[in-house]
Amino acid sequence: MNKRDFLKQRRPVWNRFSKQVGRLETGKFRRLSGNGVLDFSRMFREVCHDLATVRANEWGGQLETYLNELAARGHNVFYRSPPGRIERFLDFLAVGYPRTFRKNIGYFWAGCLCFFLPLIATWTVVQKDSELAGRIMPPAQLEVMEAMYDYDPDDPTRPVFQEDRAGMGGFYVYNNVGIALRAFAAGIFLGVVTVYVLLSNGIYIGAVAGYLIAEGHGKAFTSFAISHGSFELTAIAIAGGAGLMLGNALIHPGQQTRRQALQTRGLEAVQIAGGAAVMLFIAALLEAFWSPAGIPSLLKYIIGGSLWGLVALYLLLAGRGGDSSEEID
Repeated sequence: MNKRDFLKQRRPVWNRFSKQVGRLETGKFRRLSGNGVLDFSRMFREVCHDLATVRANEWGGQLETYLNELAARGHNVFYRSPPGRIERFLDFLAVGYPRTFRKNIGYFWAGCLCFFLPLIATWTVVQKDSELAGRIMPPAQLEVMEAMYDYDPDDPTRPVFQEDRAGMGGFYVYNNVGIALRAFAAGIFLGVVTVYVLLSNGIYIGAVAGYLIAEGHGKAFTSFAISHGSFELTAIAIAGGAGLMLGNALIHPGQQTRRQALQTRGLEAVQIAGGAAVMLFIAALLEAFWSPAGIPSLLKYIIGGSLWGLVALYLLLAGRGGDSSEEID
């Protein structure tokens, strides 16, 4: 075979192999299927054989350089070490978690019903009659709440929160994640305690919001809460839904024993609750560093509304593209 016939016959294979290597290098496909591994391995061996043929026939340094670089690239992507723990964790957050969430989204809607319905109802009722808040919280606590939000968020001369924000962030992480974990772990009691945790927290938060707005502190409160609330409130409902998953596994184990049902369905519930904990960590950072900052309320409303949309898009749309185990064409 002369050089011209060799190039005509082998060039399509090189082009196809080069495209596959390029996709693996850019991370478009993170893992090959079994057939994909066999196909890639076969073409890699062919490229190496073609390189040896070119060298033996002395068909040009440029062609040899091209094939040598192609073989080296193929070797690097095929034999590189697997992703580390951080990479796998980030991949799960970006793709695996929203998919697992949507697979069990019915439990999330149940958690929303138990959490947001009493929150909205209590908010509406207390805002119309602020004295009703005294039946949910002691008067001393209501006074503290009023003092916290007794300011104009758009007043440039007002003193800005200057305490240890890192310490406050740690407190918010502890407090918020604690609520979510209680809602999740309580699912082991057939979901009954989970429902109570969601209802009680929804009533409490709704009472606070309704009371502060009724007493004229609505702008300060809403501009403070709108940004971190997107992550915090959604995550509480998600964690509660994960707790209801545990409860349902115990009540309706199907053909499995209750222990087996907890082992199989409980794994996804733990993953969902873990993702909610990450969302609460983000909420705590926002609550400590962004929410109390001396920034105009209009900007906080814009950013906060955008974050609510971002959370919804992430949970409903992220990971809907190709599967991570998809085979290269």
